[in-house]
Amino acid sequence: MTRRVKLVCTLGPATAAAGAVRALAEAGAGVFRVNLSHGTPGSRRDAVEAVRRAGEELGRDLAVMADLPGPKIRLGELAAEPVLLREGAPFVLRAAGGPGDATGAATSYPFLAQDLRPGDRVFLADGSVELVVRETRAADVVTEVVRGGHLRSRAGVNVPAERLSLPAVTEADRRALREAFDLGADLLAQSFVRRGEDVAALRALAGRAPIVAKVETRPAVERAGEVLAQADALMVARGDLGVELPMEEIPVLQKELLRAAREAGKPAVVATQMLESMVHAPRPTRAEASDVANAVLDGADAIMLSAETAVGEYPLEAVRAASRIAEVAEARAGPGPGVVPRREADDPAAAVARAAAGVCAVAGAVAIACFTRTGRTAALIASERPPVPVYAFSPDAATRRALALRWGVRTLPAPDPADTDAMIALLDQGLRERAGIAPGQLVVLVAASPAGKARTNMLKVHRTGEPVR
Repeated sequence: MTRRVKLVCTLGPATAAAGAVRALAEAGAGVFRVNLSHGTPGSRRDAVEAVRRAGEELGRDLAVMADLPGPKIRLGELAAEPVLLREGAPFVLRAAGGPGDATGAATSYPFLAQDLRPGDRVFLADGSVELVVRETRAADVVTEVVRGGHLRSRAGVNVPAERLSLPAVTEADRRALREAFDLGADLLAQSFVRRGEDVAALRALAGRAPIVAKVETRPAVERAGEVLAQADALMVARGDLGVELPMEEIPVLQKELLRAAREAGKPAVVATQMLESMVHAPRPTRAEASDVANAVLDGADAIMLSAETAVGEYPLEAVRAASRIAEVAEARAGPGPGVVPRREADDPAAAVARAAAGVCAVAGAVAIACFTRTGRTAALIASERPPVPVYAFSPDAATRRALALRWGVRTLPAPDPADTDAMIALLDQGLRERAGIAPGQLVVLVAASPAGKARTNMLKVHRTGEPVR
């Protein structure tokens, strides 16, 4: 396994053809995002089934990330599209009404007039159109177009996140969560998180399902520590984040958020417009290649492609390009900045994980292998950024797929061992037969002993092929 940064691909019309998902997986994708705000229930189910089928055919644990809508506001339908808004013209955001036009349109949030104040900025269509609020009239918001542009139906409406009184988990989220569970999603992406309590509110409904908190609002940036404390992973969602915050701040914020995630021992994904030009071009720009490489060098656990694979003309080429760029960045510069995760002083499992990474560097081991039922052991090892691949053996498919965002971790199925000796033999055999590690190679084994009756407490430097002593 030469690349340890993971690739997330968004599924959509561009990947609906038979065999498309398998081709993306063969090119390097390991996590497949299904946006529950787009498509139909049938198309989304088809996408998830394609992921499961590809995983079975390739013998790999491919994960599905279900992206919940969050408190996202959208325009309603337009009578004809695109509609051109001209600078200086009035535009009314209405609580209700029929199809919109160049004078105004309804929105999906009927209480916008209660939350906005004169002087507030409103952005439409990912920031391509900018409005300023002039006044509110009952349920309507009267704005002036500051920067014109074209609009289509269902365009996004971005307002200052701290103004919104929308709940963190909306009714649309509850419906989407039920669909995500019905589809068997492995990861949940929570949109427009503002504070740690937002993640806790979803946790109360989602149980133990891993939650990826999408940082795309100013409040989430300011409260990143409490968000990370509640979430299982973090996504630097640069699209809406770049609309709400000045664009010149985004590169620095990306570095700061990735560092915070590393310190917390949580995986982080960098997303949006990584290879945007490849929506219509077979090759990325040099600037986009640098963007992907810098995300790797900043310490990202994963990078995500959105429109490039969902609606782009060259989804397979985009995955191949991202994979090549990441491989070169890793090979030339190593595993990213040397950030040491914060650990509880009385956590022996974390101490064993840190020791395993250190032993590899000193002893010249070629891999770390662990047996894990919950995935925590593999997660702890991965967050230490060891210089060798991490092979996580687990009998639980959900556990293996939940590790899909973890840097440097490759998961493999394994039966429950009867005792510690059987577990060591299982890891040894798996490394030789499934990971391609030759007999006589030095590896580090991490697990709990006695097997199934303790937490992670064992580290063994082992030479593959030798009998268990």
